[in-house]
Amino acid sequence: MRFIPTLLFALCLAGPTAQAQQLTFVHANVVDVATGAIRPDQTVVIQGPRIVRVEASGRAAPPAGRVVDATGQYLLPGLWDMHTHVYFDGTARAGTDLILPLLLASGITGIRDMGSQLDSILRARAEVAAHRWLGPRLVVSGPMLDGAKSPYQAAIAIATPDDGRRAVRLLKARGVDFIKVQSYVPRAAYFAIADEARKVGLPLAGHVPDGVRATEAIAAGQRTFEHLIGIFEASSPVADEDTYVTGSAKSPGRFLATYDPAREAAIIRRVAAARVWQCPTLFWERGQWLVDAIDWRADSAGLAYAGRSWVTQRWPKAQRSIAQTMDTEPLPVREKFVAHELDLVRRLHAAHVDFLAGTDAPAGVDLVPGLSLHQELQRFVEAGFTPLQALQTATLNPARFYQRIQDFGSVQPGRLADLLLLRANPLANIANTRQIAGVVADGRYLSRPALDSLQAHLRQVAASK
Repeated sequence: MRFIPTLLFALCLAGPTAQAQQLTFVHANVVDVATGAIRPDQTVVIQGPRIVRVEASGRAAPPAGRVVDATGQYLLPGLWDMHTHVYFDGTARAGTDLILPLLLASGITGIRDMGSQLDSILRARAEVAAHRWLGPRLVVSGPMLDGAKSPYQAAIAIATPDDGRRAVRLLKARGVDFIKVQSYVPRAAYFAIADEARKVGLPLAGHVPDGVRATEAIAAGQRTFEHLIGIFEASSPVADEDTYVTGSAKSPGRFLATYDPAREAAIIRRVAAARVWQCPTLFWERGQWLVDAIDWRADSAGLAYAGRSWVTQRWPKAQRSIAQTMDTEPLPVREKFVAHELDLVRRLHAAHVDFLAGTDAPAGVDLVPGLSLHQELQRFVEAGFTPLQALQTATLNPARFYQRIQDFGSVQPGRLADLLLLRANPLANIANTRQIAGVVADGRYLSRPALDSLQAHLRQVAASK
């Protein structure tokens, strides 16, 4: 089966909103994700891509255009997945016709793509923005910058500082939004990449490479740390060893055995002072470290949206490969490490470190695009966040991170109409983010019947992948 993005987009958006005419929600409970306040019985008017009015339904003018009765439902900003890989290695061929629309169907109206094939991701960003393809708005890095022997296809191999500078200039010329670094970037090359990114005006994000200390990445201006890499290492005297900066193997068991709370407190203070954002990908961290213990085959609802080859080939192969690299770490040690990561997130949060919700989908095992973000929000709650605080990591915080609170992160006049309509209150239970009644993407409305049709189609697409 070959999917044609334009035709499916027209199918899902049949009706007046396909031309971005006026759309009005009446009697909605509007959720303020900054304060947790809920304004009941509101009328929200959207014209084109932006919200133009929000007022009490009893005082609102008679609605025009398409009218959605949102009685008993909750309207809030659309979600962001801040760590995705839409066109990544073995899942790349599913990027356009499965991954992008599946994200949107799950209430995700924006993504930060952290490593994809360059031409594919740039085209997707343009096609979605032009409303020719169905998907969330995209902020992209293009391929990751990794070491000379990177195992990834969606990466540029970097061996020297000059390699790093050339890669940054190339990506800047192609129009990416930021630079993403991976774990195997050589130490000297990392600092060259950071310097060149600063010169050309591109933010730097990603892993703290194996040969670089977290304090050095902070000083180099790296804006985000992914997967908590660098923080845990800095909590051990291992980070002081000369061999650390050569990229020696990092053992969770060794770090647990040498964990120093005072060192952790010191790095947390540094991260908080420098305002380095954390995107911990907690659902995948658990899945990665406990890969030989989780039973992802039992999730029949989620697997219906995973590419068939992912389930039958890619995930089992990755499960075996990851498990082989952990044969020196007994399962109880890895379980302790996962629990320690939740504790670390709790302490970072208490120190007012900022967090972003991201999933790594679909690069890892059992990471179904869309669904995995809702699972990520649940993990934040398990780490001690309130439902509101967890919700902020996927709504308000991305707006703050991009310094675009005038566009995203609230349901107010002037904001872009990227919205999520839920059948139940997400502040009462974070699992209610899955109770989707409708999605608005750049002013275009996907009703529940349209989403049902889309999801039925995506299950067929998944079966062909």
